[in-house]
Amino acid sequence: MARLHSRKRGKSRSHKPAQSGVDKWNDYTPEEVELFVEKIARTGKPEAQIGQVLRDQYGIPNAKLVTGKSIFQMLTEKSLAPKYPSDLMALMRKAVNMHQHIRSNKGDKLNRTKLSHLESKIKRLVKFYRGNKLPAGWKYAPETAALIVK
Repeated sequence: MARLHSRKRGKSRSHKPAQSGVDKWNDYTPEEVELFVEKIARTGKPEAQIGQVLRDQYGIPNAKLVTGKSIFQMLTEKSLAPKYPSDLMALMRKAVNMHQHIRSNKGDKLNRTKLSHLESKIKRLVKFYRGNKLPAGWKYAPETAALIVK
């Protein structure tokens, strides 16, 4: 299937292979993994970076297979979950930077087009997260995004 705003195709085999159980060489208990997640989260890292640290430093390729819970679920249990999802925050940071660029470079029409594509991605994500990870009446606006990002 083609990408939405660029006429490119998706990457072939870009997903992790299916795995049914915990690796035999894994020596960590679920409680230890949850403590690692809590310790790393207190440093301010988002979920994706927590997973990378677990993989690279502790040798835990998939925390969900060990604990039975996702990293986000572990963070919400310990009330360490971020207020906004990390993928939405990354897109909002990008949009704020593009707004600043367009303010200083008024003739940049290509970036204006790309900004509208980016904002449509943000609005789709907000629709997906509304009610679960975002408040029911929350809407995206560039001014509020600038305040949230800073």
